[in-house]
Amino acid sequence: MEKNIFQLDNEQLKEIARSFKAKVEEGLNTENAEIQCIPTFITPKASGINGKSLVLDLGGTNYRVAIVDFSKTPPTIHPNNGWKKDMSIMKTPGYTREELFKEMADMITGIKREKEMPIGYCFSYPTESVPGGDAKLLRWTKGVDIKEMIGEVVGKPLLDYLNERNKIKFTNIKVLNDTVASLFAGLTDSSYDAYIGLIVGTGTNMATFIPADKIKKLNPSHKVDGLIPVNLESGNFHPPFLTAVDNTVDGISGNPGKQRFEKAVSGMYLGDILKATFPLEEFEEKFDAQKLTSIMNYPDIYKEVYVEVAQWIYSRSAQLVAASLTGLIMLLKSYNKNIRKICLVAEGSLFWSKNRKDKNYNMIVMEKLRELFSLFGLEDVEVDIKSMNNANLIGTGIAALS
Repeated sequence: MEKNIFQLDNEQLKEIARSFKAKVEEGLNTENAEIQCIPTFITPKASGINGKSLVLDLGGTNYRVAIVDFSKTPPTIHPNNGWKKDMSIMKTPGYTREELFKEMADMITGIKREKEMPIGYCFSYPTESVPGGDAKLLRWTKGVDIKEMIGEVVGKPLLDYLNERNKIKFTNIKVLNDTVASLFAGLTDSSYDAYIGLIVGTGTNMATFIPADKIKKLNPSHKVDGLIPVNLESGNFHPPFLTAVDNTVDGISGNPGKQRFEKAVSGMYLGDILKATFPLEEFEEKFDAQKLTSIMNYPDIYKEVYVEVAQWIYSRSAQLVAASLTGLIMLLKSYNKNIRKICLVAEGSLFWSKNRKDKNYNMIVMEKLRELFSLFGLEDVEVDIKSMNNANLIGTGIAALS
């Protein structure tokens, strides 16, 4: 291909940043906006966190359980990385809540505990947070469909189930999204003015803290103030300047018209973009970001044109992430002009992927951020991109003890 159809110049990236900022504001003010901006009713402690909590992490395939101990700095996780179990069985048609709870409880009963402790539950499915720290399941994704749980709170029934079967009880349960958990993990370093949680892996999403008075859609009866953690659900952003190839990928996906940003950025779709660029060529069926990066990293065994286009798609993904971050940071600065130092906890295999022949993904994001900051007059802002082991376990532990 002679022309890079995926190239975005800085003027286009500025427009994407401005559009992202406007759509986050819209999501803070109205329900069911393009960028949903879901408030989480958990106020995490920024300091003085002490004690132990049981942390559950239920993702699309795996389930992890660990005890997180905040009596030392940094917090310790027992066992390292948690106990892990494949939960693909959740995707079986007719699978029930009782079966899910039994699987989850089996892992917990084997854990030696001397005293009561709270539970933090990182639940990676769309939920609506409710006051008190529980969350109501809006819908299942990732091939799971346990119908009797939809519209119900996720935490309280599980807590009751566990307390009926354990001598040493659990005191309470807090339920949060994985991106909010990453956001909370940043609080282990209190030297920053603002915090952002970012995931760029199979999917993509962002979370940050927003002043309660800027979230106009908040129900006055909730009586919350200060900074509220907000799960943006930013993968549903529809950025300008997508291509005809993106439209093809969207059209053949299971949810046309939705998650357009995710389909241009995240690991699950980058291979589909490459395949759709060469519609007459044959590729293997499962073709994700891992395959895309291996084309870039081992160019001698692939067609030159594939290597070139893979690099374009990879770079555009990183630049779109930088533009969306710029839009979010512009919004945070408009609320508090004294923000200078921002902690960005970044998770996801794509974000930390390696590009042997050129710049790694996180470096492209960082470079483009600096360029866009200088174009928007944000030179006084410094963003620290942190890679934290087990960020979601630590952040979920903070939620449980807050």
